[in-house]
Amino acid sequence: MILLVEDNEDDVFIMERVMLKLPPTHTMHVAVDGREAVDYLQGSGKYSDRLAYPIPSLIFLDLKLPSLHGFEVLAWINSQPSLKSVPVAILSSSAEPRDRETAIRLGAKSFLVKPPTPETVAQALKLLSDVRAPD
Repeated sequence: MILLVEDNEDDVFIMERVMLKLPPTHTMHVAVDGREAVDYLQGSGKYSDRLAYPIPSLIFLDLKLPSLHGFEVLAWINSQPSLKSVPVAILSSSAEPRDRETAIRLGAKSFLVKPPTPETVAQALKLLSDVRAPD
């Protein structure tokens, strides 16, 4: 399962279309802001049922999010022992080297510039073969 953390409906639509062009081996859940992403990953509130809301195998994370910025979410993910093995791919409209460097320093495994393409998403999905999926 893939968690897409994205507040822009157009970008969610594009990502859903891109995912349709890839082999149908992954489902995707969308969190619309940083707070919802943390709630999902913590399994709190409406996300407490881990059968319905499993720990993702991969996280696509936008940087410019309401409530919690993407860098804050990324730092939080990497402070959680149970989530350190989940690869995070930043999906951002920023091509700034500073943003890429900060993301990598905070633990991102990939940095993709929007809009996503089937090729860039497939490249990020290859991260799954490099990391054992969480139990």
